[in-house]
Amino acid sequence: MTAFAALSLHERLLKAVATLGFAEPTAVQLAAIPPALAGGDLHVTAQTGSGKTAAFVLPTLHRLLQESRARTATRVLILLPTRELALQTLQQVELLAQFTFIKATLVTGGEDFKKQAAALRRNPEIVIGTPGRLLEQRKAGHLELGDLEVLILDEADRMLDMGFSDDVLALVDACSAQRQTLLFSATAGGGALHDLVGRILREPQRLRVHAAGELSATTRQQIITADDAAHKEKILLWLLAHETYAKAMVFTNTREHADRLGGVLITAHQAGQSQAKVYVLHGEKDQKDRRQALSRLNQGHINVLIATDVAARGLDIEGMDLVINFDMPRKGDDYLHRIGRTGRAGAEGLAISLVTPAEWNLMSSIERYLKQRFEKRFIKAVRGAYTGPKKLKASGKAVGSKKKKTSRLASRLADKSGARKPAKKPSTKRPTARSRPAAEGGGQPLRDGNATLRRRPPEDG
Repeated sequence: MTAFAALSLHERLLKAVATLGFAEPTAVQLAAIPPALAGGDLHVTAQTGSGKTAAFVLPTLHRLLQESRARTATRVLILLPTRELALQTLQQVELLAQFTFIKATLVTGGEDFKKQAAALRRNPEIVIGTPGRLLEQRKAGHLELGDLEVLILDEADRMLDMGFSDDVLALVDACSAQRQTLLFSATAGGGALHDLVGRILREPQRLRVHAAGELSATTRQQIITADDAAHKEKILLWLLAHETYAKAMVFTNTREHADRLGGVLITAHQAGQSQAKVYVLHGEKDQKDRRQALSRLNQGHINVLIATDVAARGLDIEGMDLVINFDMPRKGDDYLHRIGRTGRAGAEGLAISLVTPAEWNLMSSIERYLKQRFEKRFIKAVRGAYTGPKKLKASGKAVGSKKKKTSRLASRLADKSGARKPAKKPSTKRPTARSRPAAEGGGQPLRDGNATLRRRPPEDG
């Protein structure tokens, strides 16, 4: 008996698993499949790339096979934050369902609305898509969810980060109250995710397959101190020239930094100073650019992708073995999503963060969130003046020098001996027309003999 057979899955699914060469279930599959087969609601926290897609697809397909019925309405709805993730999930569903008659369809933005509506009219058992477009199809009368048996939310934390909360809740409200709900996220999330779980899951079993500090056990995490942004660019060029990688991803916090780095690296490549072939992806790029980036990476036309967090959401790229944080991410969850691009499925990866003095405390906060310390690395060829704080607090943050607060007024009034002079009382004498400031009346005084006249200020327009 194989390890998957021990999970009591349908024989057609076991055949598909064997055909795909899956020998042993991953940790998240072992943890999630049995309770999902039992029919209860689940809230699972598991790393991206840990095999969680199969962890919810296999028990769902098993249920459909065990309780087969005529295709009259959608039986399973799978929500994901991006088109790329939705497409990858569809492909996984089709592979695992290849020896069954179960049909699935994709409904995402950026595709032909009428073609999607026609596909929905054929009543596929499984609908996979992004919240916005699914809600549009629902409002147009093309998506019936009243008989839904299973609702799955994957990357739920990212959906909320991307502002899909209202769309998700609108779709959930349209679903059958008797459904099973499976919610997966890569991180524990914050208050918004907690509220969502409370609203849509019924007495869920909570499975935390990876603690935050264990999410990247196969990925080496390093920091390199840098003096400033210009110094970071030198370090980046050195790393891309000397590290061994097939594909690398460089993260920035802003579009401006992404575009600037792209220009720096492209210029270096054209001058023969770098072998890095670069593509820039950020929030102003459209879906065509995202597809082109993935296509060129997979075909080997580029080997370095520079991206912001928004642009990188949902990109699932195989063989990404180097991630560089040019800018330190602002939150621990963002850091986890970034470095989760490498070291996937047990493969080794390397994540390097470039840290300026202004970013040290931010980096330290992320270390505390992960409950680990990053490896500190120095590169002699590009070593700068800044090597880290001279003194550290117990928390790992830099010890700052506190200056005595002194008001500007007190500083002006202090004499050479340091004693303060009493402030002059404001004059109660009413200013004369001759001594009154020019700005008070709105114009400059115009003197004519002994008379003082005022020039009327010019009017706008």
